[in-house]
Amino acid sequence: MPPALRSTVRSAVAVAAVGAVTFVFAAVLAANPTTVALTYLVVILTIASTWGIFEATLASLTGVACLNFFFLPPVGTFTIADPQNWIALLAFMATAIVTSQLSGRARLRTLETLARQRDLERLYALGRALLLWDGRASPAQAVASDIATAFGFSSVALYDRHADAIARAGVADLPGIEGALHEVALQGTVLQPRRDVVVTAIRLGGAPIGGLAMAGEPLTDTVVQSVANLAAIALERARGQDMMSRAEAARQSGELRATLLDAVAHEFKTPLTSVKIAASALIDKLPAAAPEHELAVIIGEEGDRLEGLVNDATQVLRLESGDFALRRAPITAHDLVAHTIHELSARLDGRTFVNAAPEDLVLDVDGNLARVALRHLVDNAIKYSPAGSTITLGAEPGRAGGTVDLVVHNTGSEVPSGDAARVFDRFYRGAHSRSIAGSGMGLAIVRQIAHAHGGDVSLDTGSAGTSFRITLRGGHVAP
Repeated sequence: MPPALRSTVRSAVAVAAVGAVTFVFAAVLAANPTTVALTYLVVILTIASTWGIFEATLASLTGVACLNFFFLPPVGTFTIADPQNWIALLAFMATAIVTSQLSGRARLRTLETLARQRDLERLYALGRALLLWDGRASPAQAVASDIATAFGFSSVALYDRHADAIARAGVADLPGIEGALHEVALQGTVLQPRRDVVVTAIRLGGAPIGGLAMAGEPLTDTVVQSVANLAAIALERARGQDMMSRAEAARQSGELRATLLDAVAHEFKTPLTSVKIAASALIDKLPAAAPEHELAVIIGEEGDRLEGLVNDATQVLRLESGDFALRRAPITAHDLVAHTIHELSARLDGRTFVNAAPEDLVLDVDGNLARVALRHLVDNAIKYSPAGSTITLGAEPGRAGGTVDLVVHNTGSEVPSGDAARVFDRFYRGAHSRSIAGSGMGLAIVRQIAHAHGGDVSLDTGSAGTSFRITLRGGHVAP
């Protein structure tokens, strides 16, 4: 029933109730005015507690008129002969109106209390449903369905800006609501296109992240904003869970790949060792001028290369998956560089190493990983610098406090500008390096080691040569 028609029917029933009391006392019981007045008050209070102030006030005025016309002499007129009856009539009118107002207000407060209690129960049910989201439906669809269920809305539409999608729930539809949802999601406003429809922004941290349209029983602004806040929390929680799941899946995938490569490396170890031993024996026994001698040398070199490829792949995947722990210990930069130079001195092939690292600069790093990173950079410098060039290994306090920069500089080579931005990508090899042996993973390993130490690696190239700089967090100048 429409609200206007419902109010009219209630008013008519209130007037009819007073008329019925008047008929009973005037035509059947012949009661005195006091009894009639008290009965009117009971009827008025009943109407006030059942329907409200307006119907009770209308019944009060009707009762005053009936009391005057049917029960106060001269009966049958609206005039009053006895002045005392005027006082009685005015007292009755005041009492009827005041009691109807008080009773109506008490009823309104009771209804408001019940409404607040019902809203709290609905909000609790909604919050509980959102917390129990099982991930089977999309976050936006789950939120829209839970809102429609908790509040009994005929239609709910939720726009998620992150997913750029609208989820709908309820038994009915809201045609043409898309524009309003996009508007509130962009401007953070509240719209009410119809009396039974409200469209509000979903905010997180003050910024709108979507829009929510609800059709059904009107709600207070507080409840509407509470529903929108719960929707924002649910969407963000679901997004956080999704990111955590993706991160965990990526970590487990990295661990699985590293484990598989460990197994592959272990399986390759025995046959590779046998191949290298056999190649070495052939090299020692065959004359240097024999064609077979050159083939044996190639077998040994390719065996070493295959072993390096497997080791590099295992190392980079283990670093990416986080399947290691830093074992920091103090080591001087000079000793670190000296160890690397000694390890690679057999491969100089006419090049010169210079140890430019100061002896008083101490690094608090994982020495094994730092040596691996430095070895890859020096190996890269050897590959791409001509014979007779100089490779300088240096160290200096970093630009940021508590960091140390390890620098490897080689003269005579320059990285093309097109390759400079990608040299640290896994498996990337520039066009000019296709003829040089390598896996394309060495510099990627260097970057992962730098990141593990809270630092980074950079490249500086030009006509004077190429410099790689590793920044590692942890270091100081010895007193």
